[in-house]
Amino acid sequence: MDTRRLLRTTGIVIAAAGLLLSGCTSGGSEAASAQPSAVPAALRPYYEQKLNWRDCGVPGFQCSTMKAPLDYANPGSGQDVDIAVARRAATGPGKRLGSLLVNPGGPGGSGIGYLQAYAGVGYPAAVRAQYDMVSFDPRGVARSSPVECLTGKGMDRFTQVDQTPDDVAEQALLVAAFKEFAAACQARSQRVLPHVSTVEAARDMDMLRGVLGDEKLNYVGASYGTFLGATYADLFPGRVGRLVLDGAMDPKRPALELNRDQTAGFETAFRSFAKDCAKESDCPLGRGNPDAVAQHLKEFFRKLDAQPVPSGDPGRPLGESLATTGVIAALYDESAWPQLRTALTDAMNGDGSGLLALADSYYERGGDGTFANLMFANAAVNCLDQPPAFDGPEAVRAALPSFEKASPVFGAGLAWASLNCAYWPVKATGSAKALAAKGAAPIVVVGTTRDPATPYKWAQALAGQLDSGTLLTYDGDGHTAYGRGSDCIDTAINRYLLEGQAPPPGKRC
Repeated sequence: MDTRRLLRTTGIVIAAAGLLLSGCTSGGSEAASAQPSAVPAALRPYYEQKLNWRDCGVPGFQCSTMKAPLDYANPGSGQDVDIAVARRAATGPGKRLGSLLVNPGGPGGSGIGYLQAYAGVGYPAAVRAQYDMVSFDPRGVARSSPVECLTGKGMDRFTQVDQTPDDVAEQALLVAAFKEFAAACQARSQRVLPHVSTVEAARDMDMLRGVLGDEKLNYVGASYGTFLGATYADLFPGRVGRLVLDGAMDPKRPALELNRDQTAGFETAFRSFAKDCAKESDCPLGRGNPDAVAQHLKEFFRKLDAQPVPSGDPGRPLGESLATTGVIAALYDESAWPQLRTALTDAMNGDGSGLLALADSYYERGGDGTFANLMFANAAVNCLDQPPAFDGPEAVRAALPSFEKASPVFGAGLAWASLNCAYWPVKATGSAKALAAKGAAPIVVVGTTRDPATPYKWAQALAGQLDSGTLLTYDGDGHTAYGRGSDCIDTAINRYLLEGQAPPPGKRC
């Protein structure tokens, strides 16, 4: 069972199910007002700090730690958070264009992990030649004063809780699981929990820009990273350089609508998988039309709900919740469809290890039973950024028909997963609102027509909200578009990053 609205994108399976992303401006203070060009006196020591760069242990990369105020409303309190930063210097040749900050999404995704595993070595050579490739773990994430919640064993129990309750008793168990998760976060992370909003992360991002010596911020954000980037642009429009927002969110949609839209997105992605699967002789869901394939999967989930199958881990048989997460993880990228076909075939024959592995990749669970803090940070950021989608089980039950209409296969589970923030110990500081970034330089918003996690209409909406937004469309499958095989998309974005030339309005690939 998932606690989040998560978006993710990298070459690695990143995650999203349950509630997947975050939806809006947070942090509670002047999110829509332009900042003066001068840095406030209380923040000057932070902007003027010098980073002590050191070897990361990964060839070609350097790491450092930046200090940021825990509470931007009281920066002189002496309470700070550590922000982990990494870079890879421009490789040349060509004119150096400064730093290119990258963010993989989440919320909760490690920017440093993304930089070292993908962006710093896998972005187009021409981009890496002229930019210092830079990223950071946002506050509350991974190496940056991380939010901690359940232990590994606690998370193993949590991920197996039935998220499609059939009766009052199962509903009570689900609510208890959400309350236990929230209480563990409060007990272990009380100091940072009120201060991990997207607005605060955007302020950290501007501080990093200043510390790096860049006059303007150049940035590529994927998935939730588009919301972070748009929030930055709205806060600091005069400091916007070249911003690419790929797999965009719509910041003016409230949490309930975001979750329901995303549910429909996964249905769209599943139907693309179903059409592809039905062409294969070994499709475990049959070779009928997408409706029939979907019904077969739904029936399989129902069987797992009644009787889980062995997974190779005696403490974690494959039940409906883990199986659903495994399927959703594979829908992020069409290259994972063959793996999903095999995993489903094995599970239907009594071996749940393949789907369990997919679920573990989604949750960032290690082989030793420990979890990265992705899920903890994801919930912490989401629950600050917007009021909860639902205030209790009754509200979920009332919304179930609309979620099940959006996705007959995933609707019920994703509706109940949207209940998590109802029990969060810190009140939301943000709310859904449009982000205009008035006065900002041109910003490129990228949308994929059959994106499972960030529906295409969100990209259309964000591009329309931003005063200087221009929409670049990829007609295809999968989550995000840059670096995923489309020469048309990559050429357009590379030209923008290297030459400052935004794609023409209505550009479609």
